[in-house]
Amino acid sequence: MQVLILTMHESEELVRDVLSSGARGYLIKGDDAHELVAAVDALCRRKPFFASSVAERIVRGYRSGRPSNPISPREREIVQLVAESRSNKEIAAALEISVKTVETHRAHIMAKLDLHSVPELVRYAIRNHIIES
Repeated sequence: MQVLILTMHESEELVRDVLSSGARGYLIKGDDAHELVAAVDALCRRKPFFASSVAERIVRGYRSGRPSNPISPREREIVQLVAESRSNKEIAAALEISVKTVETHRAHIMAKLDLHSVPELVRYAIRNHIIES
């Protein structure tokens, strides 16, 4: 069976997760209809297919030897604390930084990882072994 993912998310981490689960294609919902036809055709021929924007991210990450949007060690700490249900005030106290700095870090993390909610951030933390499920 050939699996094609059709989603609105372009994060490199999600692409890696999907690939490691056995999917052979990845399309973005906003792509042109001809991309869908090309993807189905490629998978029928047992060839992988990726949206061009996703392929570019993968290539950039490969060339640099790291993911295209890695989080810093400080951001990783914040992800861990958010995933542990800590409030911004608790995170600020634990890391000895201001609440505003925590909020800024959280906003940057969410943008870097293309995440839009705390549950998505928690799933990211679990998938990337920042916390255990």
